[in-house]
Amino acid sequence: MSSSNTPPRQIDIVVYPGFKAMEAVGPLTVFDYANEQLARRGMPPAYATRVVSLETGPVRSDTLMSLEATARLDTVLLPDTAVIVGARDIEAAMARAAGIVPWARSVAPRIGRLVALCSGTFFLAAAGLLDGKRATTHWSVAALLGQRYPAVTVDPDAIFVRQGRLWTSAGVTAGIDLALAMVEEDLGRDIALDLARELVVFLKRPGGQSQFSVHLASQATAHAGIRGVQDWILSDLTRHFTMAGMAAQAAMSERNFRRVFARETGAGPMAFIETARLEAARRLLEQNDLPLKAVAARCGFGSDEAMRRAFVRRLGITPRDYRLRFGLRFGSGEPERA
Repeated sequence: MSSSNTPPRQIDIVVYPGFKAMEAVGPLTVFDYANEQLARRGMPPAYATRVVSLETGPVRSDTLMSLEATARLDTVLLPDTAVIVGARDIEAAMARAAGIVPWARSVAPRIGRLVALCSGTFFLAAAGLLDGKRATTHWSVAALLGQRYPAVTVDPDAIFVRQGRLWTSAGVTAGIDLALAMVEEDLGRDIALDLARELVVFLKRPGGQSQFSVHLASQATAHAGIRGVQDWILSDLTRHFTMAGMAAQAAMSERNFRRVFARETGAGPMAFIETARLEAARRLLEQNDLPLKAVAARCGFGSDEAMRRAFVRRLGITPRDYRLRFGLRFGSGEPERA
């Protein structure tokens, strides 16, 4: 918690030509509003923010908006937190802003928090900072991140991931979630909750929620045999699926089926089935008040407990809490713990 004798924490937003505007403006807004929350309590500001880049001056974003970089990365004093935003074309952006990589490598051992939003994770990966660590990025470039940097454990479903002083997020609006988590760490849950209410967002949005609905679509394939199996799976999720049965459906040997399915979709067949069942359950929980046991049965889970374990493992939230947060009504008053 900030006191009158504590200097504001310095937050640097690192931008470069072509950066995603929302990813810079979102966190800046969170930290600015956090200072307003403190002012209402008669407390001094907790954050000082600035925009930095490889060169000073206006930096054009992916929209008509530009942000003014008031300091250069190689001349500023070490901030408490640095936030590297993402870009739509991360490969082109990294070519134009290659200097961010050695800068990140040099400050990582000394900085309080080094944060990457969306495809900004590529800068940390290129610096070798994520080797042997778990990280996330936008779902559309998650496979590319894993291919380019195989030493990184990529979690394509998470909203954000914290590994010590390194934080990565899924990007765009997920940057707001991550900034709120930092405010909670710095100033406490009460202020973070009030701030979340003011911004009309959830504090600690369930992991994977924003990315999960598109994750299944990202596993679509043009391979006729694999696509046929996917359609067959999705047509009745209550089936008992076996590798032998799916391979026969694709007219392949089991070994070849496993290999081709993983190559075409980036995931194994059983992972695809679980993703499909979770997606179906998520939609049912959002749209109606069926008992949790009925939701589990309709989606092919063996029991509501099996569904609960899958939700917690993959999304970081129980089915009951998911419904409370994202359902059309505030839950169904069910006594189940799931």
